[in-house]
Amino acid sequence: TNESNILNLLIEFSEKLPKFEDGRIDYTNSEEAPVITVFVKYKEEILLLKRSDKVGTYKEKWNTIAGYLDEIKPIREKVLEELREEICVYEENIKSIKIRKSYRLVDEKLGKTWIINPVIVELKEKPEIKLDWEHTEYKWIHPKELYNYDTIIDLDKTLKIALENE
Repeated sequence: TNESNILNLLIEFSEKLPKFEDGRIDYTNSEEAPVITVFVKYKEEILLLKRSDKVGTYKEKWNTIAGYLDEIKPIREKVLEELREEICVYEENIKSIKIRKSYRLVDEKLGKTWIINPVIVELKEKPEIKLDWEHTEYKWIHPKELYNYDTIIDLDKTLKIALENE
């Protein structure tokens, strides 16, 4: 399965890359990095988040919830952790979590290949969003409106994959 492939990939990265003091994998100087891109959906809308100028990459671009897969644990656990940390959404408000097939995205400017793991999380109720330091604002939009925003690289492609069969 896709999830077990990702876990195996994380084990490989963990064996060859340095670690931060807290044990997380440090992708700073790695040419490749696995990440999750989590689209939060309520009815027909998705949540867009504007990245702050304090984040490492894609400062002030629109994105969604995202994070490095820097610990050897199931993607679902990482998704729940990022939802709690970045927007204060908890498992009891989640209707479904669908993890889609990963793909590689080369960002020439950064000299980094992202291994993108698209995820779609459908909510039971529209939550009150509380942002952490990584974002400065948020908007609920219809997926067709995404092109109106200055987004991170290939967010439209990732969204298309996440929404497949929805």
